[in-house]
Amino acid sequence: MKEVTQILTDLKRKIFKPIYFLSGEEAYYIDMVSDYIEKNVLDESEQEFNQTILYGKEADMNTIISAAKRFPMMSEYQVIIVKEAQNLKELGKGSGSSDDEDDSNATAKKSNGSVNALVTYLQQPQTSTILVFCYKYKTLDKRSTIYKSLQKNHVFLETKKLYDNKIPEWITELVQEHKFKISPKASYLLAESLGNDLSKIANEVEKLYINLKEGEEITLELVQDNIGISKEFNVFELQDALAKKNILKANQIIYYFSANEKENPAVLTLSSLYGYFTKVLLYHFATDKSKFAVAQVLGVNPFFVDGYMIAAKNYNTVKLKSIFSYLKEYDLKTKGVDNNGVNNGELMKELMFKILH
Repeated sequence: MKEVTQILTDLKRKIFKPIYFLSGEEAYYIDMVSDYIEKNVLDESEQEFNQTILYGKEADMNTIISAAKRFPMMSEYQVIIVKEAQNLKELGKGSGSSDDEDDSNATAKKSNGSVNALVTYLQQPQTSTILVFCYKYKTLDKRSTIYKSLQKNHVFLETKKLYDNKIPEWITELVQEHKFKISPKASYLLAESLGNDLSKIANEVEKLYINLKEGEEITLELVQDNIGISKEFNVFELQDALAKKNILKANQIIYYFSANEKENPAVLTLSSLYGYFTKVLLYHFATDKSKFAVAQVLGVNPFFVDGYMIAAKNYNTVKLKSIFSYLKEYDLKTKGVDNNGVNNGELMKELMFKILH
């Protein structure tokens, strides 16, 4: 994410700003910036007296602003990090009004006063204070004075969740930043198995570096051996079996999933299959069937194009229309709609039969 890269570059150059407001759906980038500030702006001797960690559930805005106005002790800067800032009432819905309908006018006025204190501080912050808000999974009301002031005058970051089809590419870039390589199959399997939680993916990939020397490659086998993903029975192998209409293999995998539902929840399998067959459909409608052109349309590494070509031969557009209908039907059934008490494992077996026949 370019904005994050720029913020970190400035921090490493010791270009500090008085206020960092880190918000949005993707917590990974929020943690990346706040962790860097927490660990690197002050040295250990300075942190004891000049670094304060507050939490949105426990603190209020007046306390935060009061702390921010203090001067550092025997240091050029003090750092105040407000974690879980999304829990601050003053930053919540209504910009100071309480969520509770029966709050008194006095409480509402007090909250609005705290908001005004923040607005005033944003206009003239303490330059020796580095104040960081970690506002996770939410965004500020863009009509509010606070939002406008933050965006205009301070470091304001708003993160968004990556689309699922961008995750393999993100993993590849992450690995390259750490001076390693990763095979397309390995990055794809990680994405399919771990979902789009970037923090979780980064933690799992971190484990793989231990077994490698700088410049070496993370292979499919290394992922399978170290991240608890079965070599034979995983979503990647299921998609491959379906592409080739390998009925025996597809059923073996889905039976394994049924017996190990905790590690292979139906909701993730259905989501993966929906994404997979969507790409097969896109392959049908691609005007240029050359490998690199198709890869661009599907948003995949060219390495995988041959697999989608095979799947397209086995599933025409009429069959794909039926498959999408089945996926929708069984998504509802796994959520308890019209499933007549049938467990998810049996439902997934039924779904495989309908897809393959």
